[in-house]
Amino acid sequence: MKLGSHINAVKSNRVLVGDEVTPAVVVIKDGKIHQILSSRNFTEEAGFEVLDVGNSVVMPGIVDCHVHVNEPGRTSWEGFCTATRAAAAGGVTTIVDMPLNSIPPTTTLKNFHEKLKEATGKCFVDVGFWGGVVPGNQRELQPMIQAGVAGFKCFLIHSGVDEFPHVADFDLHTAMKQLRGTGSVMLFHAEKDVQPTAEETGDPCKYSTFLQSRPDIMEMEAIRTVTELCLQYRVRCHIVHLSSAKPLKLIQEARQAGAPLTVETTHHYLSLCAEKIPAGATQFKCCPPIRDSENQEQLWSALKAGQIDMVVSDHSPCTPDLKKLDSGDFTQAWGGISSLQFGLPLFWSSASRRGFQLADVARLLSRKTAQLSSLGNQKGSLAPGFDADMVIWDPEREFEIEEASIHHKNKLTPYLGFTLQGVVRATILRGRLVYRDGSFCPEPLGKHLLIGQRDMTSPNVKHENKL
Repeated sequence: MKLGSHINAVKSNRVLVGDEVTPAVVVIKDGKIHQILSSRNFTEEAGFEVLDVGNSVVMPGIVDCHVHVNEPGRTSWEGFCTATRAAAAGGVTTIVDMPLNSIPPTTTLKNFHEKLKEATGKCFVDVGFWGGVVPGNQRELQPMIQAGVAGFKCFLIHSGVDEFPHVADFDLHTAMKQLRGTGSVMLFHAEKDVQPTAEETGDPCKYSTFLQSRPDIMEMEAIRTVTELCLQYRVRCHIVHLSSAKPLKLIQEARQAGAPLTVETTHHYLSLCAEKIPAGATQFKCCPPIRDSENQEQLWSALKAGQIDMVVSDHSPCTPDLKKLDSGDFTQAWGGISSLQFGLPLFWSSASRRGFQLADVARLLSRKTAQLSSLGNQKGSLAPGFDADMVIWDPEREFEIEEASIHHKNKLTPYLGFTLQGVVRATILRGRLVYRDGSFCPEPLGKHLLIGQRDMTSPNVKHENKL
């Protein structure tokens, strides 16, 4: 079957239907899932293009709602073409682009239009867009909602780039008043500067020096602020890239009090731990930092208990020079990890050992992330009426991450040399084959996903607190 061609049906011995894996045929019509039939009830018609994948698993395509594409302005770091090709190679059928580190950032309607123009004709998978909240841009928020952003991200600490300044309490209250009643969502980089610590004297090449500079209390205090805002305004709030398990109790208490609050963690907090990061290995630097293995196990337990809603990549690449590998100085290196292409096998390699099932993978990497982005009625599920977005993969097969197979623009990643479980065989976007066994569709078929006006009664707002 030719790449880019329309598929009428996908057949497999292992299709994830609801929470069950079963032999089935997914019938596609006009880019949507038309029906899912048991294999014995399916009769092939003449001229009907059926992709029979044998024993490979068919699941909803991954929805990665935390990706820094960096275009326009920092396209040497990444770009829509390379990011979405890498996504397709990883079984990711939808990404949602963060409002920074592009120049200009997506903080005004004009800048959003510029971003859309830059992304046109370059996307190999579907792309949604987050807007940003910065000091003084409150009048831009509702026009950006009308134009289709999925929601807004803000920082409670320096963002790492000067063109996206962090917000103070006044800005937060002003923004929440603008978002109240819209059904939109506010995303928080939840770290706060706390009492100044003594001048850092540790060796800057040791990871422990950097880790001590971003203690758990920074996340705890920021999340305290978020929970208070969420309860006061009843605006959907979401904590991005939770690295510390310590604030989980605070999050649970706020939810029990009625806060419409969700939280994500990332592949790097679940796959990497501080004790194993070598001196000078700045490719491991990100903010908040990777913490110790005990903390990591607590994150896994919280994920199993439904206290953490979803897992994302927080793909945040840069050019190799910005990682300061020559000096190995963690204090000076850019903080960000590239993993967009490898999220599914990274997650499965650890999750399968801890008793997670394929249904959990689809929930945590596809359905919940789609719901957060107000795409829960078209993405993230294998069900009639949803977009025919699928990942076809072999969960038992192993592979090694080699530089030659990385499709991100810049190949530097802490996962180089890792052996992972779960090989992505093919990716289907709205019923068309966009990736198969190392080859891509010659033309980018991805669409911009612009969100319609939302309303607080939307089912996407509900919080499911169960595994």
